[in-house]
Amino acid sequence: MYRVIFQALELMKIIIAGAGEVGYHLSKLLSYESHEITLIDQDKERLIYADTRLDIKTMQENATSIECLKNAGIAEADLLIAVTASETTNIAICVIAKQLGAKKTVARISNVELIENKDEVNFKGLGIDELISTEELAAEEIKILIDKTSFQDTHNFEDGALTMIGMKISKTAPIVGLSVKQSASQFQDFNFIPVAIKHKDSQETIIPRGDTVFGSEDIIYFITTPEGVVQIQHISGFVAESIKDVMILGGGRIGSQAAIDLTEMGFNVKLIERDKNKAISLGEKLTGTLVIYGDGRDLDLLKEENVDEMDAFVAVTGRSETNIMACLVAKSKGVKRTIALVENIDFFKLSKDIGIDTLINKKVLAANSIFRYIRKGDVLEMTILNNVDAEILEFNVHENSKITKKIIREHHFPREAIIGGVIRNGKGIIPLGDFLVLPDDKVIVCCLPNAVPKVEKYFN
Repeated sequence: MYRVIFQALELMKIIIAGAGEVGYHLSKLLSYESHEITLIDQDKERLIYADTRLDIKTMQENATSIECLKNAGIAEADLLIAVTASETTNIAICVIAKQLGAKKTVARISNVELIENKDEVNFKGLGIDELISTEELAAEEIKILIDKTSFQDTHNFEDGALTMIGMKISKTAPIVGLSVKQSASQFQDFNFIPVAIKHKDSQETIIPRGDTVFGSEDIIYFITTPEGVVQIQHISGFVAESIKDVMILGGGRIGSQAAIDLTEMGFNVKLIERDKNKAISLGEKLTGTLVIYGDGRDLDLLKEENVDEMDAFVAVTGRSETNIMACLVAKSKGVKRTIALVENIDFFKLSKDIGIDTLINKKVLAANSIFRYIRKGDVLEMTILNNVDAEILEFNVHENSKITKKIIREHHFPREAIIGGVIRNGKGIIPLGDFLVLPDDKVIVCCLPNAVPKVEKYFN
């Protein structure tokens, strides 16, 4: 989905071990920057899929093999990323790669305990520069989504100086029937800007302009300052809903960590776990959570546990189908907020069609997190959006960047892209046409995938 080209950056030699969704997604992100990418996996079909779609080198080998890593050029590698399905394999690959000359190593893990105790264990001394926990990232995403109850998708830039908010506007929203220009004049002193819209019953994503009309039940993404959040809730017809009671289905690492986080935030949490021994163990560990032993797919059990009185329902079992079906049941019982963990990235474009508020995919979260860790140049942040085919990127502006030479309206910025916000000296700004971007600013851009090559020229 992401397509980024930065010829001005120093190209890197990157080796990725693991051609699953995380590895493939990372390969796509990085290959479009013209880096030299080598993707290693033992699964031939995965490699064929990647090789036919990306401009990368593939190797059907075991990445724990010293000979394999040497043949891949590990001694000259700027970065080794280990994202196989096995955390022990990833750790081993990083340790070996570092000894063979890799400058930096990143390992994907599933055990949050390793990150929690990283100060006690010298992972860098072992050869691992960064640990990325998919479970921790997913639990953090759930915490943010539950905390911001009116929104389907959120992402903070620079610790909240600017925030991306995605939501479906109500039929009675004050902006329905108004154009962007009309709504801007009617609602004065706004601190936000719409950056992507998908109209009801349409699969097309559009970048709004002044004459774009807001329709009933549109899915809209905004960039906003902290002051604009309440304004967005007002103009979109949403009243901030009070979330107090949360039910979590699945007591794995994601579910248990989410329960801990939400309990600490003051929510009343019920957690359902079908494995008896695990349920007993969780009951002892999660002192602030009511742990229930049972099968969350059982409608009678959900009724007994008053699912209809829950404000939010989070399904994070190991099966996407179970999570989707359980959320649909919860939604049918009037639960305000439903969140489902899914394995298939393709589900992202279908969450509203499915009938679930938000889908999360831990592999995409991991890929984006690793990408942000290794990118120290022009692109500081990237994020995937639910329901729409658009990209949000945060650019770092250099002294000679083209974007600094004129005010915004005098640039021939692509029609398929929009500057949604600027962060200057830590403060978020919603820029208008007469705004001049300065060196060292950070600029948030929303664009359709085919417009990224045009957009990047303004930030070289």
